[in-house]
Amino acid sequence: MSTLEIKDLRVQVETNEGAKQILRGVNLTVNSGEIHAIMGPNGSGKSTLAYSIAGHPKYEVTGGEVLLDGENLLEMSVDERARAGLFLAMQYPVEVPGVTVSNFLRTAKTALDGEAPPLRHWVKEVREAMKRLRMDPEMAQRDVNAGFSGGEKKRNEILQLELLKPRFAVLDETDSGLDVDALRIVSEGVNRVHRTTDAGIILITHYTRILQYIRPDFVHVFVDGRVAEQGGPELADRLESEGYDRYVGAGV
Repeated sequence: MSTLEIKDLRVQVETNEGAKQILRGVNLTVNSGEIHAIMGPNGSGKSTLAYSIAGHPKYEVTGGEVLLDGENLLEMSVDERARAGLFLAMQYPVEVPGVTVSNFLRTAKTALDGEAPPLRHWVKEVREAMKRLRMDPEMAQRDVNAGFSGGEKKRNEILQLELLKPRFAVLDETDSGLDVDALRIVSEGVNRVHRTTDAGIILITHYTRILQYIRPDFVHVFVDGRVAEQGGPELADRLESEGYDRYVGAGV
């Protein structure tokens, strides 16, 4: 079993008015096979948590640790974090002109494993994964996310998740911009990874609709850069009916 431990994480960003503290001491532990949903109002620090863990240079860590099986991810480069077993599905996946989906996936797999996967077996595996995600096989020869719709970009993120098989996956608002059919397909992909691997999953979302398809083991409410409350799936149900006013109004 692997463990991802976030200990007293504090993060700031530079603004026109100077440094602004976003995360104010986040503590969270995720074990292999667990699904943790992080919910909260806009500006509460949810996405900052995701990108700080992944190593985005915009976010300056001013305190705390992020440990993957005791190794401090904050001391690693972005690619080292990925090789250690961390995966980030972005809210707004970037386009990579000049690099096909097929080449991107095989290059990433080679970097993770230290050797290229056998070509014939790999092509079959990619095709089968794309079929499960209802992706046109021709998309494998298109440039990464170039001209993709919002739903296609999110499916491509889950395609990477299925094929790269990380130890821990951080999914930043994977449900944003998806219609009902795409949400169901993407959620099926996440559940498939959870069912067939031992990956721990951090699922960041504003809304409870994706939690109708992906049932979390734990729910954490973010407010003002901290975990204001945590509980089981019933907490998400309560947020659906009550919203976040009780936390914001109380100045938690």
